[in-house]
Amino acid sequence: MTQPVNLNRFRKDKARADNKARADKNAVKFGQTKTQKAANKTKLKRARQNLDRHKVEE
Repeated sequence: MTQPVNLNRFRKDKARADNKARADKNAVKFGQTKTQKAANKTKLKRARQNLDRHKVEE
């Protein structure tokens, strides 16, 4: 005889695997590495500072 299969566990494991696959796909499509995020943040900060320096006060 074979071991009985817990259908709830099987269903949940399949859902986890599907969610993981979707998350990996989205990470490749939309994600950025930590260093890329830091570089973008620094670049944005410098651009704001540059604009603030060139503001004309009335």
